[in-house]
Amino acid sequence: MKNLKTGLKLFVASLVFTSLTAFSAELTDLSPDTEADRISWIKLEQKYGKAPDFPKDTFIGAIVKTANIPFWNSINKGYEFMAQKMGVKLESLAAKNEDDPLGQLDIAETLLAKNVTAILASPQTDVTLQLPFEESLSAKIPFVNVSDAVVPQTRYFVGGMHYRNGMDVAEWFLEKYPHGGEVAVIEGLPLVYATTQRSRGFINTLKKNHDFKIVEKVCGNWAFEDAKKLTEEIISKHPNVIGIYCHNDVMALGAVETLKKKNRLGSISVFGTDGISPAYESIAKGELTGTVDSFPEVTGAIAVQVVARILKGQMIPRVVVTPQKLITKSNFKTFQNRDIYYLMAELAK
Repeated sequence: MKNLKTGLKLFVASLVFTSLTAFSAELTDLSPDTEADRISWIKLEQKYGKAPDFPKDTFIGAIVKTANIPFWNSINKGYEFMAQKMGVKLESLAAKNEDDPLGQLDIAETLLAKNVTAILASPQTDVTLQLPFEESLSAKIPFVNVSDAVVPQTRYFVGGMHYRNGMDVAEWFLEKYPHGGEVAVIEGLPLVYATTQRSRGFINTLKKNHDFKIVEKVCGNWAFEDAKKLTEEIISKHPNVIGIYCHNDVMALGAVETLKKKNRLGSISVFGTDGISPAYESIAKGELTGTVDSFPEVTGAIAVQVVARILKGQMIPRVVVTPQKLITKSNFKTFQNRDIYYLMAELAK
């Protein structure tokens, strides 16, 4: 790969996210939430049959967003689980943190230099992996975008619908608080498709009841400590706030921590997103109100099966929608079992 890291530095420095280059003239920029060429993970097997065996000597490279966030470790768990079950070689590498674009570039450079057969990639932002995507496109290496941020020109996307994440939480508030109230949103990183769509889904759905008011929409950088501080600021400025929607569970648990210290936990509902095990534990204790579980283990497993279908030549839709579900104290016990086959069977009902 020619000066890939240097290219990214110039790429980021010039802020070309304001006018992204179209690397494939055949594909329009992808918005998974609205893309018409889509299929549910459940219908994949119904339409195309059981996932085929991998061609001999297939080598999958996985670019994991980071190693220090439970959600992404669970995505990787799904990769490794299904790769082992299907007898295919897989190497997954993760950046040090969620704000490490050069780390992701190093990983991409390493994997492409090893002549991988296909790439599973979870970009840190919508622009981070543009150059590796172009490189894989030129080399005719399938590039599968898995969850979260979206390379605009990607041919394949596997993951949940981020607009639906926010919508599901808003629907809960509409039901539980028919008289409305003040709510706040703690977002993830900017320049990430998931961040934009989760806020849109939440805010647009709440508009069904004009008695709801979004009093704050602030950036928490996906971080526990940031969310703790922001929550303290929110409840200080808006003492009547009734709910906080966080774009991931790590931030939601940070919000819970602050509310516990301020003795406000019972009066303010807090929702996260992802479905990590600490979120389930907090729900069981009656602290975190709920989460939108994206079942990352299942998403990772499905993504490996999608690679097998692509390499077999199946013309599958551009977007494969993976499962997600609003989890509260009423149903968390059903999904605490994180065995992947159990979850797939339960979610397919």
